[in-house]
Amino acid sequence: MTDQEQPHRRQQLVVVGHGMVGHRLVEAAIERGLTETHDITVLGAEARPAYDRVALTSFFEVGAKALNLLPRGRYDDPRVSLRTGVEVVAVSPRQRIVTLNTGEDMHYDELVLATGSYPFVPPVPGKDLDNVFVYRTIEDLEAIRKAARKARSGAVIGGGLLGLEAANALSQLGLETHVVELAPRLMAVQVDAAGGRTLSRHIEALGLSVHTGAMTEAILGPDRAGRVTGLALKDRKALDVDIVVFSAGIRPQDALGRAAELVVAERGGILVDERCRTSEEHIYAIGECAAPGGVMYGLVAPGYAMAEVVVDTLLGGEGTFEGADMSTKLKLLGVDVASFGDAHGTTEGALELTYADDVAGVYKKLVIAEDPEDGTRRLLGGVLVGDASAYGVLRPMAASGLPLPDNPEDLILPAGGGGGVALALPADAQVCSCNNVTKGEIEAAVDAGCETAADVTRQTRAGATCGSCKTQVKKIVEDHFAAQGRTVDRSLCEHFPLTRAELFDVVLIHGHRTFDQIVEAHGTGRGCDICRPTVASILASQLNGHVLARENRTLQDTNDAYLANLQRNGTYSVVPRIPGGEITPEKLIVIGEVARDFGLYTKITGGQRIDLLGARTEQLPAIWRRLVDAGFESGHAYGKALRTVKSCVGSTWCRYGVQDSVGLAIMLELRYRGLRSPHKLKGGVSGCARECAEARGKDFGVIATEKGWNLYVGGNGGAVPAHAQLLAGDLATEDLVRYLDRFLMYYIRTADRLQRTSTWIDQLDGGLDRVREVVVDDVLGLGTELEAAMAQHVDCYVDEWTATLEDPDKLARFVSFVNAPDLPDPAISFDTARDQIVPAPAAVDLGASIPVGAGR
Repeated sequence: MTDQEQPHRRQQLVVVGHGMVGHRLVEAAIERGLTETHDITVLGAEARPAYDRVALTSFFEVGAKALNLLPRGRYDDPRVSLRTGVEVVAVSPRQRIVTLNTGEDMHYDELVLATGSYPFVPPVPGKDLDNVFVYRTIEDLEAIRKAARKARSGAVIGGGLLGLEAANALSQLGLETHVVELAPRLMAVQVDAAGGRTLSRHIEALGLSVHTGAMTEAILGPDRAGRVTGLALKDRKALDVDIVVFSAGIRPQDALGRAAELVVAERGGILVDERCRTSEEHIYAIGECAAPGGVMYGLVAPGYAMAEVVVDTLLGGEGTFEGADMSTKLKLLGVDVASFGDAHGTTEGALELTYADDVAGVYKKLVIAEDPEDGTRRLLGGVLVGDASAYGVLRPMAASGLPLPDNPEDLILPAGGGGGVALALPADAQVCSCNNVTKGEIEAAVDAGCETAADVTRQTRAGATCGSCKTQVKKIVEDHFAAQGRTVDRSLCEHFPLTRAELFDVVLIHGHRTFDQIVEAHGTGRGCDICRPTVASILASQLNGHVLARENRTLQDTNDAYLANLQRNGTYSVVPRIPGGEITPEKLIVIGEVARDFGLYTKITGGQRIDLLGARTEQLPAIWRRLVDAGFESGHAYGKALRTVKSCVGSTWCRYGVQDSVGLAIMLELRYRGLRSPHKLKGGVSGCARECAEARGKDFGVIATEKGWNLYVGGNGGAVPAHAQLLAGDLATEDLVRYLDRFLMYYIRTADRLQRTSTWIDQLDGGLDRVREVVVDDVLGLGTELEAAMAQHVDCYVDEWTATLEDPDKLARFVSFVNAPDLPDPAISFDTARDQIVPAPAAVDLGASIPVGAGR
């Protein structure tokens, strides 16, 4: 019986490969309803589900979990089955069967090959030695990290996109790093000679060695352990390295197709038509294993486009793959690099307009075509190195063929950026090349109810992959609102028609000191759980008053109201401040004695502090008294304030340390302790580039250099991790503190409620560049004012635990029941695990709520 005679039989779609492209195909199939007629089986050779290879280098900061594209390890649609760690060893097109390495045969009606590519390793003598790696998977990075622990220096063979990412990884691991490139410049495919020179200068300024036009002759070794001892270069001095990483390009993983006798392109890759169908009717190929029109695309965006085409075809649509935008924008070793359109000016009659600033390390080039009939000039492509802020406008402008303005140089000159051009982009201009989202689709999402750029990203995926178009998406959303005469309501809540930043300024200007004064003058009603804690934070930032002062104590949420963190069973945790993680044996003994005497659970936190959990409300003052008498103070683990400044042992102890990271961390933590802010703040100080304090995962991070300190800002962990970005480098301690004072006060004054520094920077007009202008360049003339505000905070600091212990009025609230102050809460009970107390399973999970009848 034929398929046509069985119209109700569910079709079996098998997808071989679960990388980013295979995952996107399944997502598209679910979104567009293909699973109504098809059962989908996905077979992934890697043990992991799909993960973000575009952000592979960030693995060292965020770990594998943060890169996972399928956090639950399965799809919500029950008609999709994912099997990882399974390899397809053969395809039989006539029988429509795939054979697995387990010996199992699996039938398919339609088959999609999404097997990706593999790293090319040239036949160099010594390539099989230990400590020679490729740079492709998380497992590769784990192996490199393990080897780096016993290595001093490394070399990356290949200076393309992935090669520079690999060099960044070695540098992050603290290795002296060399980049060896056969071509006469770095990123030869994307940038021209001048752009390559600018990029090389940037990278060498960061301490890496660049060797262009260099041919690798052999990998030297082995030593006694079978490992690399060096790298021999033709006509050049050999490099003394312990690790070698190959990143010399990729090759399509087309072995399955070849074995199944599918037609293969001349230069590799399974040949497919405009519908991504192979020479066999029921077999498709997408991503890096495919060669549409004989061309193999090595970027994720074309793979995503192919995935969409296949799903459309299986649904009976007419979509076709007609080539792909190979534009790229990324930050390599902290350097912005972008290339779009005809970047090398290969079009006949192309003209070049360039801007170069060798001092600032900026190079920009526009490739322009002029119509001989009417003189209209259009953008064909371009290169941006050192400053890629205009990429979001220039790339869609080149793709759409929009006429250039009369003065196209304004698009790349420092005062330019093409902001006004965004309005003129046609609706079909592609804004997000990764997910093929047009300006019209973004505006349609706004019309359908999206109120913010973040809403648009969730709805359309624009900016969700590489992130290079996020600024442009935000600009389009804002322009669309402006064109409609609409505004986005950014009011704090229904009681205040102001943003948090506007409310901060109102309180500062009018000198209000209580919530009642503020709401009477600028709001309505009695407040809510949004505006009351926000006002409390603003007042604490400006007045440096105690959070339990009588006029403002009712504004605090549960944790601030009790100067401790509420736990799931109604008890609290106590975290004393241990600046920089440095503590004397005597103080350690006191903490141990307090934990023992009060029967508390003890745990060392990720921020180098000791957490004492399980304290009842009425026990808190007694615990504080013991700790305060021993010289401790509140660690503010309960507040939207500075939590910790983490440090490594630095030059005092470490053989790699170049500065006293512990001393600086202690100084900074003591300076900023108690600083109330829109969200919690965390800092870190590392004594060398090995980054043991994980400073680039903090709201502000400091890393020692031979010349001083590098200051990074805007990092955080949590549900949406962010990597801190370099604000200023090689700073003297005095300059570092001055810039940090300004940065923190600028953030406190202008950020939204519960907005982390990373999100705040992203949403500022100009992003990090704007922060640098205000903090370092002082373009607003606010530097002195911001520094004075911080000085006032430092001068007025009072430990909140000590102030509470000295005030009978404040102490009166620390009882379980106001009508029975000596009675402990009978609902609190414990079990024992690993020789410590833990909440009993029957305990009520309070979250952040408070039981009725309790005096909290």
